[in-house]
Amino acid sequence: MVEDQMVRYVPEQVGAHVTRLRMTGAQRMSLAELLPKVREAAASLADAHCDVVAFHCTANSMENGLEGEQKILEAVREGGAKHATTTATACRNAFEALRVKQLLLITPYDAQTTEHEAVYLRAAGYEVVQQVARDLRGSDGYCGATPDSWIATVREVKRDDVDTYFLSCANINVMGIIDDLEREDALRAAGSSVQPDRLGRIFNLATV
Repeated sequence: MVEDQMVRYVPEQVGAHVTRLRMTGAQRMSLAELLPKVREAAASLADAHCDVVAFHCTANSMENGLEGEQKILEAVREGGAKHATTTATACRNAFEALRVKQLLLITPYDAQTTEHEAVYLRAAGYEVVQQVARDLRGSDGYCGATPDSWIATVREVKRDDVDTYFLSCANINVMGIIDDLEREDALRAAGSSVQPDRLGRIFNLATV
């Protein structure tokens, strides 16, 4: 979904470069096997003089806990990145900006991978009040799930004791429904003054 969806939202003055690692299906690997490939990929982006290099995979950047994420960041920097980040880092930054304490985790993954993310989030200081694993069976299933199916999942598990619904995975088709979900939640929450715009509250904050 990076090239298909996310790159189109990059500001006009910013150039986006993408390289890929084979990590799905038979190509799935341990962190020790992954790190050399991360260094190599980061080096190819450093050759393009990228100012920031992001390891863009939620599950892999959370799967081995905070310590595992630090190893990925180190590998990106060792590849020559001026500034390194991960999807996990970005999520924590977003939660901090939105003052999130309690969240409901929704993923396309199986139960085990979803639990790995929940463990990571708890270690980072968040209360995961519920986790929903859709078990969509692989990358094609993740990106093939329709936006309406994600809206339906959120509606099925709505509850009042969470700060946010975290639809986790960088390879799901949800960017176009962020506003819809936030508006719906704002209407449900009496007295809310939330006015989402395009990509939701977090991107409004980022432009201030």
